[in-house]
Amino acid sequence: MISCGDIMNPNKKYLKWCAKQKNGIKIIAESVTLQKAYLQKSKNAIKSMEVNAKAGIDDWALAASYYARYDAVYALLSRIGIKCEIHDCNISLFKYLFSGKIAPKFIQDLEQSKDDRIDAQYYTRTIQIDQDKVITATKNFVLEIEQIISNLTKSEIAALQATLKSALK
Repeated sequence: MISCGDIMNPNKKYLKWCAKQKNGIKIIAESVTLQKAYLQKSKNAIKSMEVNAKAGIDDWALAASYYARYDAVYALLSRIGIKCEIHDCNISLFKYLFSGKIAPKFIQDLEQSKDDRIDAQYYTRTIQIDQDKVITATKNFVLEIEQIISNLTKSEIAALQATLKSALK
């Protein structure tokens, strides 16, 4: 049985669980095509975030902020050759593979943006955000992921795949 704590504290047990799920973790061929498509989705989500924030529609601005980040992470995983259609599993994969390689703030921001999206979309609370802060943080997150992608070498991709394969054994 997987607990809620396992989801946000990525460990091998949770990643193995993710790999066993329908549409869970799979190691596939690296895909620059998918990477580019998901980076474009991320950029479109940023535009949506800005439009919604300007219109005062904070719940949808938060949702778009999350998807901008999530799609950037999905692009990164696609570039590495990892496919998974389960959001919590992808977040845990990102945390597992990149903890220590990027500032912890980026991982925390992704997790927080997911929580904010859920609160904004599924509960009837009035939500007010610091629009400039959300927009800046989202753009910085996506830029960081784009830099990681552009700096990836074949050997780093192979090492990340090996790390995941080892975790799934």
